[in-house]
Amino acid sequence: CQCNTSLRKCLPFQLRSRDSSEYLIQHDSETIIGTWYKAIIQGIQEQVTIGSETKFRGTVWDWGVLGLSPTVSSMGPESDSSKVRHKLRKFLLRRPTLQSLREKGYIKDQVFGCALSTLCERENSLIPRFVQQCIRTVESRGLDIDGLYRISGNLATIQKLRYKVDHDERLDLDDGRWEDVHVITGALKLFFRELPEPLFPFSHFHQFISAISERQKVRRSCHVRDLVHSLPAPNQNTMRLLFQHLCRVIEHKEENRMSVQSVAIVFGPTLLRPEFEEGNMPMTMVFQNQVVELILQQCRDIFPQR
Repeated sequence: CQCNTSLRKCLPFQLRSRDSSEYLIQHDSETIIGTWYKAIIQGIQEQVTIGSETKFRGTVWDWGVLGLSPTVSSMGPESDSSKVRHKLRKFLLRRPTLQSLREKGYIKDQVFGCALSTLCERENSLIPRFVQQCIRTVESRGLDIDGLYRISGNLATIQKLRYKVDHDERLDLDDGRWEDVHVITGALKLFFRELPEPLFPFSHFHQFISAISERQKVRRSCHVRDLVHSLPAPNQNTMRLLFQHLCRVIEHKEENRMSVQSVAIVFGPTLLRPEFEEGNMPMTMVFQNQVVELILQQCRDIFPQR
């Protein structure tokens, strides 16, 4: 069983069994949702016998994902907590699966954490709408703000914006809640960090590292440009918009103190990362920054104006 939860008021948590059954559990009371969550964990513990798996009313649950120990608890007289667990079990068995709720349209797919190509296809757009909105807003009122993209906005407010984006298509970034431009830039960086596959796809990571390692400057630039042009359309289109925007940020470096190197340091690890952790991570980070820096320097050549 895998529980994804944030025990906040009115927010659901997801319960998924190893046979792919999914349940979305929600209540307006933070106390009750917390009690349910603890009861589920305790109930799974009490069902664990010898070994890593146990049958629970026809469903296989895995205690290891929850980090529980495979111990057996003796079942004493029915207490209040056991009654809660019994009622909760009956409730779970009656609940529709998360997949069925999605199919019926009760739950919308999220923006954060969604694959870039899937998101563009769903929105019928070349570039994710949230990325476009953020860039337009930053350029309209924040290019001269000190530490743009380097200074972090309020994390709680960024999470509120993320929740708004994931649950409400009507997003107005001119709303007073998002007045701080650092909140918008922080949310945009978070969007790119949470892509299942980064803007520079895993399949191209080592190719970009190899290209930036070319000793001859002209060959290095041509190699990187060719790699960018070989990317899938959603990646290439989004990259074009983002890098052209970052170049405009750099044009205001006297006010915002964001040079090419500063922007590359911020976005290198965000946009370009290996699928699996490399042995020499410090050197990998250097290459990540250098790839972003080169594209910023060669932006007009790599992404000519249409």
